[in-house]
Amino acid sequence: MEITMFFPLLLLVCCASGDPTETNEKTVEQQVISSELTVLAELKEEMTALQRQNREQEAKLESQKTEIDQLKQQLQVKQVAFSASLLDQGDGYTGPFNTQVTLVFKRVVTNIGNAYNPGTGIFTAPVRGVYHFEWKTYGYGGIQNGAVLFKNEEHIFIAYELQSSGAASSSNFVSLLLEVGDQVFLRLWADSKIYDNQVHHNTFSGHLLFPM
Repeated sequence: MEITMFFPLLLLVCCASGDPTETNEKTVEQQVISSELTVLAELKEEMTALQRQNREQEAKLESQKTEIDQLKQQLQVKQVAFSASLLDQGDGYTGPFNTQVTLVFKRVVTNIGNAYNPGTGIFTAPVRGVYHFEWKTYGYGGIQNGAVLFKNEEHIFIAYELQSSGAASSSNFVSLLLEVGDQVFLRLWADSKIYDNQVHHNTFSGHLLFPM
């Protein structure tokens, strides 16, 4: 009776203790898997950090590119100058008219910054600053010749001449503080007549002295 009870008890102890070799192998395998998962997690974190750094670097480069473009644009805006004469070709008279008429100087020899419009005769200030303008008119005696420089709709200065005979010319110049978008142009003085040909007697010029 005692022998019969001892054998099942021995089997129970053996089953409970298991194979120590198999247990050690499982423990090592779990440790390897855990280590690999840790390495993968660290790699993923490093990749995320690198991607964030790349995005920050790209944003910084884009910002620098924008600043460079703005500086280039500002530099170009600060380079403003034009000079034009009345007729592009041929010869002839302009006027007289019983009212003031805007003169369109069609032959453009300089237009740095493209602030002068040869289609309208109007100069538009691209940047706030002090500008210098010069103009000259030419005609024959017996009738007045003159042109008024306007800032927007404000009469600034006039160049005017009247002689009883022979050729007559008039000229004037001015420096103006202009805001962005201000317009400057010349109007033929009422009842005036001017003459131009391939020599280009009648001229209109201006340039930016300095921005403000």
